[in-house]
Amino acid sequence: MSTAATSPSAAPPSANVSRGVLLMLLLPGLIALGVTFLLPLIWLFRASFASSTIGALSGGDWVLASYIAVLFDPFYWRVAWNTLVLGFNVALFAVILAFPIALFLVRTESRWRGVLTALAVAPLLTSSVVRTYGWMVILGDRGVINSTLQSVSLTSGVVRLTNNSFGATVALIEILMPYAILAMLSGFGRLNAQLEEAAAMLGANRFKIFTRIILPLSLPGVLTAALLVFVLAISSFVTPRLMGGGRVFVLGTEVFNEATVTLNWPLAAALSMLLLVLFSSVIFLYQRALRSLEA
Repeated sequence: MSTAATSPSAAPPSANVSRGVLLMLLLPGLIALGVTFLLPLIWLFRASFASSTIGALSGGDWVLASYIAVLFDPFYWRVAWNTLVLGFNVALFAVILAFPIALFLVRTESRWRGVLTALAVAPLLTSSVVRTYGWMVILGDRGVINSTLQSVSLTSGVVRLTNNSFGATVALIEILMPYAILAMLSGFGRLNAQLEEAAAMLGANRFKIFTRIILPLSLPGVLTAALLVFVLAISSFVTPRLMGGGRVFVLGTEVFNEATVTLNWPLAAALSMLLLVLFSSVIFLYQRALRSLEA
C-alpha cells in the first residue's frame, strides 16, 4: 500500500474541491463589492484631497484644503454634533418603541404571527419620501395635530412641529422603526421561556424576570437594532431636508449642498469621509460592547 495514501496529513481531494467551489461562489460577490463599494470609496478618498472639482475628476494635486476647512470651521463641528444628536435620539426612541413589538412577535404563539410580523415591517414597502411627506401633512402648521389642538381650544396659535429638528426626529423614528424590529427579531434567539418559568417558580416577580433575564439576553439584539438605526439616521438626507425646511443641518444635507449647489466636490468628499469615520467609530464601539456582553 502506498505511504501517500495512508498519510494522515494528506488532505482529501474533496477538501480542495470544496475550497475551489467556495472561492468560485465568492468571486462574483467580491467583484461586485469591489466595483460598487471599494472603487467609489477610493475615488472619494482621492477627491477629498483635490484642490478643485476639476481636480477631483481628473486627479490633481494632493492638498489638505478641504480637511482644513472641515476641521477648523466651527460650523462643520456644529453640523457633526447635530448629526450625532439626531442619530442618538432616533436610535434611542426607535429601539424603545420597537422593543415591545419585537418581544411580542417573538413570544406570541398566535396563528396570525406571520401576518402581524408582515404588518410590523409593512412600512418598508412604502418609500421614505412618501412617508416624510405624510409627516409633513400631520405635523405641519395647518396639519392634523395643529388643527385638532386649535379646534379644541388647547392652543391659540401654531405649534411649530416641522422645520426643526423635532419634526425630523419624529419622522425618522417612524421611518426606521421597522429596521429596529427586524434586527431585534433576528437577535432575540437567546430568549428562553424555560428560564423565565424557573425564575417565577423561585419567587421572582415579573419586574425581576424582565430586568435579570429578558433584558440581559435581549441586549445583543437591542444593540444591533440601535446600531442599524443610528447608522441609517446619521446618513439620512431626504427626511432632515424636508422636515427640517432647510433649518436642520446634518452631514447628509451638507454633502448634498456642497456636491450639487456649490459644486465643491472636494469639500463634499471630505465631509463624506468624516461621515465614514463616524460610521467606523460607532461600529468599533458596538463591537466592544458586544464582546463585553459575550464575555
